[in-house]
This record gives sequence, C-alpha cells and structure tokens, in this order.
Amino acid sequence: MDRLRGLDASFLYFESNTMLMHVCGLLVLDQSTMPDGYEFSRLRDHLKERVGGNPAFRRKVHNPVLNLDHPVWVDDEQFDIEHHVRRVIVPAPGDREQVAAVCGDLASHPLDRNRPLWEMWVLEGLEDGSIGVMTKMHHATVDGVSGASLISELCSLEPGAPPIAAGAPKPAAPARPRDARIVVDGALRLATRPVKFARLLPPTLGVLPEWIQRSSRGKAMPAPFTAPRTSFNGTITGHRAVAFTRMDLADVKEVKNAFGCTVNDVVLTMCSGALRQYLADRDELPDSSLVAMVPVSVHGKTKAEGTNKVSGMFASLASDIADAVERLASIAEQNLVAKDHHKTLSASLLQDWAQFAAPNTFALAVRVYSKLRLAERHPVIHNLVISNVPGPPMPIYFMGGRVTGFFPFGPVFDGAGLNVTVLSNDGHLDVGLIACRELAPELWDLADNLPIALDELLSAARKKTAPAKFGPSPKQRQPASPA
Repeated sequence: MDRLRGLDASFLYFESNTMLMHVCGLLVLDQSTMPDGYEFSRLRDHLKERVGGNPAFRRKVHNPVLNLDHPVWVDDEQFDIEHHVRRVIVPAPGDREQVAAVCGDLASHPLDRNRPLWEMWVLEGLEDGSIGVMTKMHHATVDGVSGASLISELCSLEPGAPPIAAGAPKPAAPARPRDARIVVDGALRLATRPVKFARLLPPTLGVLPEWIQRSSRGKAMPAPFTAPRTSFNGTITGHRAVAFTRMDLADVKEVKNAFGCTVNDVVLTMCSGALRQYLADRDELPDSSLVAMVPVSVHGKTKAEGTNKVSGMFASLASDIADAVERLASIAEQNLVAKDHHKTLSASLLQDWAQFAAPNTFALAVRVYSKLRLAERHPVIHNLVISNVPGPPMPIYFMGGRVTGFFPFGPVFDGAGLNVTVLSNDGHLDVGLIACRELAPELWDLADNLPIALDELLSAARKKTAPAKFGPSPKQRQPASPA
C-alpha cells in the first residue's frame, strides 16, 4: 500500500479555490531541432510512450470515505493521455506578455483530483516560432528538486535520442488495495499517533529556547512574524500573474568569485535589488529588511519517506541597504548565520510533524483563515518565497526540441502572494515569478529589474581591484542544498 506521507498529503489539505498547490514550469522549445518537425498529435503520442511506463505520471489519489489516515496512491487503470496533454494558441503577436498571460490563466485553475495530478499544455503561436510547454504538477507529487528531475527524465541529450532515464528501473505501479484494507490500516496507524507524538515533542520543545538564545547572540536566522508589510503580503485570490527572465550563469559566478560568496548569496542579492526598485517605484519600500522563506532540500539527509523532502530557512534580504555591494556582504554574512542555525534543526522536523495533519481540520482552517482575511490582521510571517533549484548543466531536448528556457513557478500563499524561483539551465539562470494578480498586477516590472540588479553587481565586481573578499572562501562554506 502506497500511502501518502504527511507532508505530501498536507498540500492536498491546504489547497483551496484561492490557494492552489500545484507547481508549474514553462519549457520553451526550439522546434527546428525536432527530427520530424513539430506536430501536436505526434508530440502527444511520444509523451504517451514516455509517461506510460513511469508510475509517477500514472498514479492518482484514492481516499475511501471511512479512511482515518492519509490517502493512498493507486494506479489510474483508465489513464488517458488526452486528459493531461492539451494545446492552446497564444494570441497574436505571441510575445512574452501574451505567453505569460496564457500561463497565468492556466496556473489559476486547480488540477482534477479524479485523475493523476499533472497536466501539460502545449503553447503554439509564439512570435519567434518556438513551442511552449506549460507543465502543472501538484505539490503532493513533487517538490522543487523532484519536479525538475521528473521533467528532465522525459528529456534527452540529443534530439532523436531516448530519454535520459531510459532503461532506469522504475517501481511497480501501486495496485489498488481494497477499501476495507485501507480503512483498517488507517485506523491502526491513527492509534499509534499518540506514541509518535510523545517521542517527537521533547526535541521540538527545545527549538524555541535555542532560537531565543541564538537571537540574543546575533546567531539566529530572522524570526517569523518580523517581516515588514508590503502590497503582496495580503489575502490572495485564485488569479495568477506570471513573468520570467533569463540571465547568464557565468555573470553570477563572476560576481561570486569576485566577492568570495556563493551563487545563492548573489541570487538573493539580485532578488533584493529588484524588489527594492519595485517597491521604491511604488513608494512602499519598508525601512526594515524584507524576509524571504528559502526552501531547503533535505534529499539524502533524512530517512523520512515521501516525495516532498524539504525544509525551510528564513533569510534577510538586506533590502534596507542601498549599496549593492554592501547588501551582498550583509546577505552573505547573514546567510552563514542562518545556515548554521538551520543545521541545528532536525532535517525531518517538518515531515515528522506533518504526519499529524488532519484533512478536515486543515481544510476548514485554511478556508476560515482566508475568508476572515487573517493574513492582514497579524504581523507578516515572511514577505515572499525565493527558491533556487538545480537544473541540467548541459543542453537537453524535450520531444526533440532543444530547451531554450525552463522557467519554474511555485505556489503562493495567503500573506505571501509572491514566489520567485530560480533554476540553473545550460549555463543560464531561468527565473520564474508568480504572484496573486490582484496583489502584484505589474509583475513584469519586477522581472525586468532582475537583470538590472545583476548588472549592478557585475559592474561592481569588474571594478573591484582590492584582493580582500568578505566571508570565508567558497571551499570553507557549506551552503544548504537548494530545494
């Protein structure tokens, strides 16, 4: 029986009409590299062959009425690729704004829980002749790392070659157990929760005192509920706006090498600079620094099972510092503190506590929280999510089309209606921005600020002549793995 783990199931429980828990990605394909040219029906048939043997694309959620524990994954015996792969024509002129508008609309609709929780929409009509593929996968099935890996498994290293994961062993598709077995097993698992709770509580109680002690010594990451309020920190709707941009990874590494920091430090500083300008243009730049929640992958660091193996770290963006180099120095220093603090927390803490998630209670709480607009009544937990996801370092081909852009879009939440996700891809950084449309209607302004913020850092790096660098060398630093 393949029962969902607590954290995976929590993304189902948290989902509502406004808080949509799927992750998306926009693949931009050069159709000129497709051996047989582009034709939608041919692309869909090829996809059918590739996903048919992968249980991750065929499994769906099953939850009997009397089940007292989390739902189970079962194979969709009536799997039909036509329910999952569709196409849409981008309105003329097919420029980036039109593409983003279509992607925002697609991201605004929930996935059908009666089927496997993924969709792909092929976008035709792009002005440069490219083909777009908008992917949607529920967060219950993937996190940042596993989502990028799953898409990469459908890709190849040459236009006509088999997929990267061809020949790799796949687990058997989860057979559908009898509902009675699911119910009995769920009742037994529920009976063991008090014992598990008793074991988990003592180490968790020590987290807050240690946080307070570290904070008094200046050795703690920013605390939740200390972020300043901005226009994108409110109650969200179900409408989404997206934007995207692409930068050279070599430029980021040049800044990293010049100042002796990490790529993640440069990414956060770049985001901070773009947010500073975005908020200043709207006369709402806070006096205190913005705080980002940075997902951290714990793949390989925890024995907890399940798809989502992720923790979180609060990071100061030093957005109250005007000078870009000083801001980078502050972020690099504070990231060292935050990472050291994060290491003291159990890698499986979030997964362990999520096992106690109760579906009806969580679903009701989310709806009440949203309906009463409580996100606007208490201090801001964090301003936004910034995620840094490792992608393929070499060219890859999706159904024969070379991937010339791979832009990720994560979920947004009540109180934090903006998500910026960065993915490294073939010598570039592909950045996807997604927000509640009502809270950030001019998202392209923020996207266009990102290359400007990087250019500012790059210019400072090239003017730098002194050999001194702030912070330990990259070899001495042990950054947390990106999610």
